[in-house]
Amino acid sequence: MRIAVTGASGKLGRSVVARLRDSGNSVTALDMVGERGPGFTQVDFTDYGQTADALFTIDGRHDGLDAVVHLAAAPSGGILPDSQTFHNNMTATFNVFQGARRAGIKRIVYASSETVLGLPFETPPPYIPVDEKYDTRPESMYSVTKHLEEQLAIKLVRWDPELSITALRFSNVMNPADYAEFPTFDADPSLRKWNLWGYIDGRDGAQAVEKALQLSKPGFEAFIIAAADTVMSRSSAGLAAEVFPGVTVRKELGEHETMLSIDKARSILGFDPQHSWRDHA
Repeated sequence: MRIAVTGASGKLGRSVVARLRDSGNSVTALDMVGERGPGFTQVDFTDYGQTADALFTIDGRHDGLDAVVHLAAAPSGGILPDSQTFHNNMTATFNVFQGARRAGIKRIVYASSETVLGLPFETPPPYIPVDEKYDTRPESMYSVTKHLEEQLAIKLVRWDPELSITALRFSNVMNPADYAEFPTFDADPSLRKWNLWGYIDGRDGAQAVEKALQLSKPGFEAFIIAAADTVMSRSSAGLAAEVFPGVTVRKELGEHETMLSIDKARSILGFDPQHSWRDHA
C-alpha cells in the first residue's frame, strides 16, 4: 500500500514507519519535526491547507495514497496548556480525517488512547479487565479530545459507507530503553495504578497498526492495544485485590496478565503482542 504516517518522528511513529516499510509498503513520513531525507515532509497538521495538500500529492514523495495512519498529537496532557492541547489535537485530527476524505482515501487508522477508559482511575474502573464495552469516561482535556475524535470518526463513516476508520486505544508506549526502570514500580503499586499497570511495546503497537490497515472494514471500530502482561512482577490478581478491592474481577487473571483487555484486538485484528519488558530484565 501507499501509506502516509503522521507523527512519523514520534516514539510510536518511528516503529510504525519501520514496520510498514519492512513489509514492502511505500511510506510517506509526515511530521512537524524530523530529519530531512527521502520520504519525509514537514507538515503543520493544525493548518488544513498544508494537511490536505500533503495527502493529495507531494512532489517526489507520492502521487496518491491508499491509507493514512494518524499518530500526530501532543501525546499526553500537561505538555501544553489545556486549551492548546484541545486546539492542537482536535484540529489536527479533523484536518487529517477531512483531508483524507477529500483526497478519496478510504482507510484511516489512528491513535486514540487508553485514557478514554477512565484514566487515571481515581474513580475505580467499572470492572477488571477493562474493555471496549462501556462508554468512554474522559477525565482530562487530553482524554476529552480523544473521546471527541472517536465521535467524529463515527459520524464520518455514517456519511460515507465505504470509509474505514479504526481507533487504536494505545496504552503507554515503551521501547526497550525504558524497561530498566520497570523493577522500581514493584515497591509501590500506586505508582502505576493510573492505567492498571499497562504498557505497549512500540514494536507491538506497530503490529496493531499494520493489522488494522490490512483489515480496514468499512465503518468504525475501536480497540484497546496493550502488552499481554503488566509492568509489575507481582501477580495481577493480587494487585487488583489490593488496589481496587471493591471492583469486580470478571475473569481469572493469569499471573501477570494485562488488565487492559486485548481480547477484541486479538479476535478481530489478529493482534498478538510479541514483546515484554521481562525479556530485557
